[in-house]
Amino acid sequence: MYIYQLGGIKMKVLETLHLDEKDLEFAETLTNLGLKRNVAKILVHLKSAEEVTARDLEIASDLRQPEVSIAMRELKNLNWISEREEKKPGKGRPYKVYKLKTKTGNIIAFLEDQKKKESQIVMANIKKLKELSSA
Repeated sequence: MYIYQLGGIKMKVLETLHLDEKDLEFAETLTNLGLKRNVAKILVHLKSAEEVTARDLEIASDLRQPEVSIAMRELKNLNWISEREEKKPGKGRPYKVYKLKTKTGNIIAFLEDQKKKESQIVMANIKKLKELSSA
């Protein structure tokens, strides 16, 4: 965020990252590995930013507030993000600030392990089918 002055009025400008082509490809690959699309889009944005508000995530990922909340709940359950509240100046509800606390490499390793386990289950079922069909 930066502040500039326009005709004696101070204006705040928030810098919001939007997903570029490489980020969208990363999110699509995460989705192909089993993450929900909204979770993948938010995860890609979080890996590129230091700390972000839920509103920043809505704008950057082109999602609505309920979709962001659901995705953040999933990321919290996986223990991949940290969350804190920050008060607005003046009145109003505090807003939540999120930060990715798990390294991207660890997330990829988690997904890799998950897919290996799934593959082992599938191969065990195929082996069982072969045994049952020859009996």
